[in-house]
Amino acid sequence: MTDAEVPGFWRALGLPGLIDVHVHFMPPRLMKAVWDYFADAGPLIGTEWPILYKIPEDERLALLRGLGVRAFSSLAYPHRPGMAASLNAWTADFADRVPECLRTGTFYPEPGAADYVARALDAGTRLFKVHLQVGGFDPRAEELDAVWGMLAESGTPALVHAGSGPVANGFTGPGPFGDVLARHPRLTAIIAHLGAPEFDGFLALADRHDRVHLDTTMAFTRFSGELGRFPAGLLPRLRDLGLDGRILFGTDFPNIPYPYAHQLEALACLDLGDDWLRAVCWDAAAKLFDLQ
Repeated sequence: MTDAEVPGFWRALGLPGLIDVHVHFMPPRLMKAVWDYFADAGPLIGTEWPILYKIPEDERLALLRGLGVRAFSSLAYPHRPGMAASLNAWTADFADRVPECLRTGTFYPEPGAADYVARALDAGTRLFKVHLQVGGFDPRAEELDAVWGMLAESGTPALVHAGSGPVANGFTGPGPFGDVLARHPRLTAIIAHLGAPEFDGFLALADRHDRVHLDTTMAFTRFSGELGRFPAGLLPRLRDLGLDGRILFGTDFPNIPYPYAHQLEALACLDLGDDWLRAVCWDAAAKLFDLQ
């Protein structure tokens, strides 16, 4: 499948378009730094990762609109203290000028995290990005307990890179974030990359917590082996969770080494049925974020 064929894909399913919950828009300096890190195959990447859509912001927006992506996130995340509040200001401004963008925020375990998250919630933030692999922090940190509590109470989802792919640290895997869910069982979470490579463990968290979702980002693509291969024996559970509205379409755009269309093609090739594809590509996220 080519990108030109993407609108035909969702039209054939009878959908009004696509909702992509895993898209990165960041301040230009930070985006360049991320691209440079990928180009150098930094230690948190661990492999060659050529980014296909290294183009200006306005061209990236035009591309998503041309593909028929009707709503998307602007995931930005800090790798050290003192970044999150300014990132939230930038992503808030971005959402104000880009109507398709879900207002997105982030946080880091630091003094004041609860205060700036509260301000972001009051301002209408609808999704928070948490990157345990890049941030290298413990999600059970004391500074974050009130933050998780606020998100659980408000029903605002946290999209969490908690899996150990592509490179593990001491706070990835289902254990640490599972402890957060045990303390805040009503927390709405979206586990990035289907939790790769600990797929079984994160599916088990979804089985235990009915507000845990997973996104499809990079899963089943020809590059997915860099994160971990999804076991064929887990496909029936993936199908059931998808039909239950718990699997969301995500891509990692623009930071992907293959065409956008390939993620859709990879999902279609699972042969889990059109109802599953409709739920994953639109219905689940439309319900979660109350989109028309």
